[in-house]
Amino acid sequence: MTSELWWYVARAGGLVSWALLAAAVLWGLALRSRILGSRPRPAWLLDLHRYLAGVAVVFVGVHVGAILLDGYVHFGLVQVLVPFTSTWHPGAVAWGIVALYLLLAVELTSLARAHLSRALWRRVHYLSFPLFVFATVHALSAGTDRRAPAYQLGVWSVCALVAVLTALRARPAAPARPVATARRPAPGSGAGPVGAAARRPADRPMAPRAPRRVGSRAVPPPPRRRVSVGPPA
Repeated sequence: MTSELWWYVARAGGLVSWALLAAAVLWGLALRSRILGSRPRPAWLLDLHRYLAGVAVVFVGVHVGAILLDGYVHFGLVQVLVPFTSTWHPGAVAWGIVALYLLLAVELTSLARAHLSRALWRRVHYLSFPLFVFATVHALSAGTDRRAPAYQLGVWSVCALVAVLTALRARPAAPARPVATARRPAPGSGAGPVGAAARRPADRPMAPRAPRRVGSRAVPPPPRRRVSVGPPA
């Protein structure tokens, strides 16, 4: 009875940890693909992504601990930490061991993000994609629930949703629209001070000419003749 209890705990811990990991990946892709909008978001949305990943680590620990306590297969530390050392489905278990190391790398670097460069953190965080793949292969190849139709339908539906959000995340951003600048008006085009002077009305009074000097006498300039433009006679 005790052996069956730990086996059920191991099964439940594995299922819940995969579901939490899938939820963390989906929520992170939803935040980065901007399907929730491009406006600044409240901090709790990012905190939820971190919370899901952290709780997934806890349930992975429950899953591994229950397997060590289970007496049916007799797993030891070496079998749960070193790939291909288990006598029970070594390939399926190896996928889960590699996923465990990837999960620890992503989570530990996220906790130490303040002490790491942004470039390094982003490179390690991209391991979330192979982490999800390895964990999904482990979920589909190990355990007694892998052949249940409802289980497979749920897993493949989540995989399809992750693929769609990944495609939206990877698409190039739309180019920014150029800012329209005011063009300088050409001389005589009717715009600006030059054009305004060219459109001076004919009846506008003209400024008087300055007298010119001939020797010691100032000779007034000849009067200007006003030309009236009218209809032909």
